[in-house]
Amino acid sequence: MSARVAAIDCGTNAIRLLIADVAGDELTDVSRRMEIVRLGEGVDRTGMLAPEAIERTRKALLGYAAEIAELGVSRVRMCATSASRDASNAQDFRDMVRGVLGIDPEVITGVQEAQLSFDGAVRGLDAEGPYLVFDLGGGSTEFVTGTRGVEQSISMDIGCVRMTERHLHSDPPTADEIAAAEADVAKAVDTALAAVSGRSAKTLVGLAGTVTTVAALAHDLEVYDSARIHHSRVDAAAVARVTDELLAMTVAERLALPVMHPGRADVIGAGALIMKSIIERSGHDFVIASEHDILDGIAFGLAD
Repeated sequence: MSARVAAIDCGTNAIRLLIADVAGDELTDVSRRMEIVRLGEGVDRTGMLAPEAIERTRKALLGYAAEIAELGVSRVRMCATSASRDASNAQDFRDMVRGVLGIDPEVITGVQEAQLSFDGAVRGLDAEGPYLVFDLGGGSTEFVTGTRGVEQSISMDIGCVRMTERHLHSDPPTADEIAAAEADVAKAVDTALAAVSGRSAKTLVGLAGTVTTVAALAHDLEVYDSARIHHSRVDAAAVARVTDELLAMTVAERLALPVMHPGRADVIGAGALIMKSIIERSGHDFVIASEHDILDGIAFGLAD
């Protein structure tokens, strides 16, 4: 017997909704939606969620709440990640969510985030374990190793929004800005890989919008096609090429790419740089891109 559930993931850059029918290990999409709300805008600098960022998130949630009501969902869970963990005014955000959805958002830890992402990513994956799964977000990146379940995990404060705000100020970024970002990212990636024994994993799996967008560009897709991207193999050389191309482009040039979400164009360079660093420093020749991630993990957990 299946259960219709709604999972909401609110990260630093995007808020996403999955409504799905779940029966055991089978998940059937009813609706998947994403809005770029940039909740974490400025958090790295100010330590606070901007009121306008909370308002953008509220407007997106109103649309999600209407769809949840319309589609007859039995259970709802919203998980809020990096930005709402770090902010000094996180209570304002929680009050807003309760007012719109009628439930409290769960401001989950990096370890919880890692476990949910791992579960979503590896169900149905036909590849040799142990896996190193990385979930590349706006404010943080989670690194998880395991085979049937999570064995080791760590959350690092490197993400596409955070690294863009910290280092990549020019359009396009200068060589010095890129070098500073690379050094910052490399240090964090090496720390993470040592903490989770990442270099001994057999298969590297990457999650979230940066990874799937880079995969679409590496595969030379004319339109974004999630079926083509999901569980596709992206060679390290192709990721390096796409990263160099993105960092050399202006935001306007990135916006013209047919697979680019408009809300991702200004931060995709930093995201690709993080992805490239993880692949190179973990010693893998390729990464498997997954369209299934923390949202799917939340949904499986609701049904379980």
